[in-house]
Amino acid sequence: MSSITIPAREEHHPYMRPLSILRDLPAVADLIETCFSATMDSDGRRYVQDMRRAGNDNSFLKWANRVAETTSLPLTGYIWEQDHRIVGNVSLVPFKRNKHRLYLIANVAVHPDYRRRGIARILTERAMQHAREKNVQDIWLHVRADNSEAIHLYETLGFQERTRRTNWQASTDPRLDKLETDIAITSRQPRFWLTQNKWLSRLYPDALGWHANWNFSTLKPGFLNWMYLMFIDVNVRQWAATRKDSLLATLSWIPNGRGDGLFAAAGERSDPEALTALLLHARRDMHYSYPHIALDFPAGLFDDAIQAAGFKSLRTLIWMQAT
Repeated sequence: MSSITIPAREEHHPYMRPLSILRDLPAVADLIETCFSATMDSDGRRYVQDMRRAGNDNSFLKWANRVAETTSLPLTGYIWEQDHRIVGNVSLVPFKRNKHRLYLIANVAVHPDYRRRGIARILTERAMQHAREKNVQDIWLHVRADNSEAIHLYETLGFQERTRRTNWQASTDPRLDKLETDIAITSRQPRFWLTQNKWLSRLYPDALGWHANWNFSTLKPGFLNWMYLMFIDVNVRQWAATRKDSLLATLSWIPNGRGDGLFAAAGERSDPEALTALLLHARRDMHYSYPHIALDFPAGLFDDAIQAAGFKSLRTLIWMQAT
């Protein structure tokens, strides 16, 4: 990987300082809510609530102050404090995978009253500089696809788009009609695993695995894996869509406690109707477990098929990497 070229800005900014875990978390939570409340999903709201609770938990604050640079939590960063209040923030989240270190830049937020002053740029540049000081060359961030100003800013700082992913959500309903089709929905058969795994590797790439922690080993067929799932009390569900015994697509559900553990797999030439049929089946079958289910999937792939199953797009994120 080529090294990162960070714009040289050596001037001192009197309003910028490092985040203080011991005193800044509640104010940063308020800022994030102010900036993103209109587009915040349930995970985002939960994140803000957790930040506020953490800011009032002395035992957590003491622990966090010790491990800020080693745990994958937004405990390191910089703020912009002006007029006696925090009006800007950037977080740095450290990750490590296979001994490879990287940073995710997150929570780039500037209060509406202080925008268009270059604060977001200065904070992001400082975050990039922080990574270089830690000898970390791999820096990522994600941004909503409809935030053109932020996308332009990150591009000028040397970030390039790597992928786009859409988060979809639908309610569950046992009364949904089945799709009128010659496609059959069955349980996933062991003989389908090699093809399914190949499709999953393409749709859930290893390049983002450090963040999403996709682990599809639980989907592998076999007695030992079945025994392991029984031991840890994890009820994985898997379905397959076939036509004349030919595999068209699969859908798996790996429970994580929130109902958003759906993983769809299909080939580039698979019939989109197969994915629609699978997702409709999941909406019926998952009714007694969760009121809503969600799917993370590459943007632009099978969008119409997913919408046809009654899923609505919550947001599309562009994942960008500094080069």
